[in-house]
Amino acid sequence: MTPLVDLFSDTQSRPTPAMRRAMAEAEVGDEQRHEDPTVNALCERVADLLGFEAAVFLPTGTMCNAIAFRLHIGPGGDAALLHRTSHPLRFEAGGPAAMSGAVLLALDGPRGTFEAAAVRAALSVPGDRYAPRSRLVSVEQTTNIAGGHVWPLDQLREVVEAGRAHGLRLHLDGARLMNAVVASGVSARAWTQGFDTAWIDFTKGLGAPVGACLAGSRELIDEAWRYKQMFGGAMRQAGIVAAGALWALDHHVERLAEDHDHARALAVGLAGLPGVDVDPGAVATNIVVFRVPDARGLCERLLADGIRMGALDDQTVRAVTHLDVDAAGIDAAIAAATRALAAP
Repeated sequence: MTPLVDLFSDTQSRPTPAMRRAMAEAEVGDEQRHEDPTVNALCERVADLLGFEAAVFLPTGTMCNAIAFRLHIGPGGDAALLHRTSHPLRFEAGGPAAMSGAVLLALDGPRGTFEAAAVRAALSVPGDRYAPRSRLVSVEQTTNIAGGHVWPLDQLREVVEAGRAHGLRLHLDGARLMNAVVASGVSARAWTQGFDTAWIDFTKGLGAPVGACLAGSRELIDEAWRYKQMFGGAMRQAGIVAAGALWALDHHVERLAEDHDHARALAVGLAGLPGVDVDPGAVATNIVVFRVPDARGLCERLLADGIRMGALDDQTVRAVTHLDVDAAGIDAAIAAATRALAAP
């Protein structure tokens, strides 16, 4: 069945009719030869948005991370420092290790973040030939399964400064960076300041069907094109999908605030139900993570009632709002959760 309200992820959003028209009418060319005007316009737009010299359009955000790790890790065997709940560690099928030879060192910290002190504590001793060389710090903004948390800007700057002080590269996984921009009022390029690479995804809250853009120096992005070819991400008349991304940047950024409001309303409604552990005050963007005694059972009952959420483990559920979920959908989800939790 097709769920009435799909809160499994913001990746479940569908292109709007206006976005589809823009895609159908896009100018196209061979993007591998830099002859697709729509792809070129998107890359220039994202590079400027994030404050870098250049950007490359890729099929997925996972490929953005994969290529960035390959750019930074070098010959392999070097260490990347990242939060233990972050996407490259949890949801990329071991890609950083398989494709880049990265040793992933998991850092701890509240709500998907970590402190500069954690970075310094995880560093290998310079010149120690027995340990992997510390090479990269990767930050996720917003945090994903930690509940859509926005990093405090001062804390992020301290992490960047710590990495720089020890000669590390810095990478920003910006899958939901625009959610952080809207929630905080801080510009995208302010969030990416000091990073060597950063990317944004168009298939999350921005609602496009395909694509993400990785940005960095011109030298790094020229090399990223090589890995794009190597990893099978090179396309041809990709302007058709790039047009959806451009439409999203023009029309779907400010409306992310609606998703944030809906997420808070969902959290407030869930907080009043028996057996639900959630703090509505901690919901900053479009992700609600809550605990119940039987997460998988709850998700099964919700799906049978026309609501889809995702169980992260036996006791944790994630619900993500997006442009296909309106206030009525949130009310329906709360009502379904009320029924599901009341069931024997």
